[in-house]
Amino acid sequence: MKRTIYFKIYKGEKYYVAECLDLPIVTQGKTLDEVLNNIKESLELHLGQN
Repeated sequence: MKRTIYFKIYKGEKYYVAECLDLPIVTQGKTLDEVLNNIKESLELHLGQN
């Protein structure tokens, strides 16, 4: 079963910040590509998948 997990991404003073609306996850990156990779990594760590 697939589940949709929503993130709010916004530009801070120096970094893009991603806050998950469904799970206690917050991450950041200098570029949108970096923040998207950090979201994927954070989800894998939080959900215990490799």
